[in-house]
Amino acid sequence: MYMEINMTDKNYNEFLEITGTSRNFVEDINNFLLDCSCKREIKTAKSGFTVSYLLQDTKKTLATFVCRKTGIKIRILPQRLNEYADFLNTLPANMKKEIAKASVCKRLVNPNDCNPKCVMGYDFIMDQERYQKCRYMAFMPSISEESTPYIKKFLQYELMP
Repeated sequence: MYMEINMTDKNYNEFLEITGTSRNFVEDINNFLLDCSCKREIKTAKSGFTVSYLLQDTKKTLATFVCRKTGIKIRILPQRLNEYADFLNTLPANMKKEIAKASVCKRLVNPNDCNPKCVMGYDFIMDQERYQKCRYMAFMPSISEESTPYIKKFLQYELMP
């Protein structure tokens, strides 16, 4: 009997092979997003795979796993952050540190300093401090045992009707 191999599943399995100690946490987040009816897209990149999850209704990317030398990270692209921004105050210190270290959004600071086609970043308050962070770098936590429940909660806020 001939069985067709699904390239998406094959690529996802190859991606899992490089996740190392983060594998169980990556699978937990993956299963959570698939259970929430997100569509998974996998692409090969210079540094490995990018595994993205798109919202069914808008087709916008909610989150993307990215491979870095320091390990697996997930880029979260919130659309409704202002509705639950207080949640950021509950994040563990390591996640807050990653957010604080993220690049500043040039367009928010001076709209002429960045490509006009660039989607503007995020302007938010965390622990009584104002941040203006680049959309693509603001929320990109490392995957760990500590961060996984907070990542899932973050995604859950975005997925709530």
